[in-house]
Amino acid sequence: MSTLREKAGVLLYDWLPFEWRLRRDWTRIRNRNERLDINPLGVRCDWRWTSDLRIGLIFPSTALRLMRAAFADWPIAFDDALAEEPTPRVSFLIGHRGRARLPHLLRTLESIAGQRGTSVECIVVEQSPVREIEEVLPKGVHYIHTPIPASLPYCRSWAFNVAARAARGEVLILHDNDTVVPARYAAAAYGAIASGHDFANIARFVFYLRNANVTLDEPPERVVQNTQGVSVIAKRDAYFAIGGYDEAFVGWGGEDNDFWDRAETLRVHRYGSVPLMHLWHAPQPEKAMGDRAPAVARYRELEQQPPEARIARLTSVDFGRIDRPPSEGG
Repeated sequence: MSTLREKAGVLLYDWLPFEWRLRRDWTRIRNRNERLDINPLGVRCDWRWTSDLRIGLIFPSTALRLMRAAFADWPIAFDDALAEEPTPRVSFLIGHRGRARLPHLLRTLESIAGQRGTSVECIVVEQSPVREIEEVLPKGVHYIHTPIPASLPYCRSWAFNVAARAARGEVLILHDNDTVVPARYAAAAYGAIASGHDFANIARFVFYLRNANVTLDEPPERVVQNTQGVSVIAKRDAYFAIGGYDEAFVGWGGEDNDFWDRAETLRVHRYGSVPLMHLWHAPQPEKAMGDRAPAVARYRELEQQPPEARIARLTSVDFGRIDRPPSEGG
């Protein structure tokens, strides 16, 4: 709960700038102590980690108004099947495990099926002991099953690498299974890479909903800036050139930070202009551990190594093998 002092501070220092930016350019809304690098392509958050938009936490009505303005500019479209594309420009890659988030996955896939402005394909990698979701996926989704012992935690990195090997698009979108995208997202992602970049993060705000229903009728729980994961855009050749995702990250945390460290050795587009919508689910148990989570602790060790050394190590192995789970030499 916010204190009276916090509310007074927001009213005094943040309300008028919020109203001004909301009417002129909602992408420039920020916390008072943050700095944005503004570019015709969007805005870049000039700080390292994610941050919650404070005014939205204290006055939820402002978060709702911002969300409505963002998705008025970037509307979402849903479809129940993906078109069969012989030569897709963009490949959405999604890893998944279990049935708890199956409704989230299906809603995400419907928004991918609703893409406009460029040709897309979608590859879903199910990481599980047995096939569980293949029969319920929308028509046109490319399904891959990677058998894995029930005792081995989910490895998001391995799922992305497997999907990347199967992808046909020249642009990859490494996407979470609980995040709905606007209809022109793939076209914007392709444009970011086509403008001369190897990697891109074009998300300005991620709106964390209070439930798993897509709605603009109630305030989001959080509005997050400067996200490192959720949806990573990569030129296919560049993805393999830096070693893909590190499959030694098992469980929650760390893999996106390591990936971006290595991506920064090439050409990166970090100007956000697009809103994304995250569907609510219970957090992973490791998330509450913060830096004590094993995968996060591993990143803290890795970041002491130059990215070039990490790239050399990863590109020396045959990553993304369906028949070789991370516990068996990933």
